[in-house]
Amino acid sequence: MTLPDTYVSRVLALSAPPEGAPSMFVQLIPFLLILGIFYFVILLPMRRRQKKVAEFQSGLKSGDRIVTTSGIYGQITKVNEATVQVQVAPNVRIEIAKASVGGLQGQAPVVPDANGM
Repeated sequence: MTLPDTYVSRVLALSAPPEGAPSMFVQLIPFLLILGIFYFVILLPMRRRQKKVAEFQSGLKSGDRIVTTSGIYGQITKVNEATVQVQVAPNVRIEIAKASVGGLQGQAPVVPDANGM
């Protein structure tokens, strides 16, 4: 049984690159550059922001006047490991997750809004 010429020519075409073709490393350089730019433009700032938010949330203490990400203003009365108790009006206290605290009143928000700003 002999193979058709088209099959043999396809196999030979997949073998070694022709003379003068760039090496595999040279072909990977643009891809590696794109990955590097992606890391420095997107991933590194995102990690810094996440670290800043984590430090802010771990530093919350009783008496801080806060704003939640949903826009509720209040004063922290009690801090737990994952939640905080916030007084929003006289004798009205709610318990919320630390992750929902957006920032301190009168300061720029620490947690970015839904638009990523």
